[in-house]
Amino acid sequence: MPVFIIADIALHDARGYRVYVDNVPALVAKHGGRYRVRSGQWQVLEGSWSPSRLILLEFPDREAALAFYNDPAYEPYKQHRQSISDGNVILVEGLASSRAAPADGGLG
Repeated sequence: MPVFIIADIALHDARGYRVYVDNVPALVAKHGGRYRVRSGQWQVLEGSWSPSRLILLEFPDREAALAFYNDPAYEPYKQHRQSISDGNVILVEGLASSRAAPADGGLG
């Protein structure tokens, strides 16, 4: 079952963020992950959420996502990002591609 890491990052040092951007994609790929969204344009359809920099990573499973997030090679980049930004990061399970959507649309 795919697992996603969703991050909303508000940068305080865009130039300093370059270190993160230049190094982390290889670590994501090392763990079978791929970027599905990297900022880009967004539009609020409901509510008041106004993300700063929205990132969506997809991993094949929970173990791979956590292996990336807890990888010792990622730690210095994570600390660097945290020192130059404020953000929220969550992990959420996706639906198995062969599984039909629940009758309630997954709103459970």
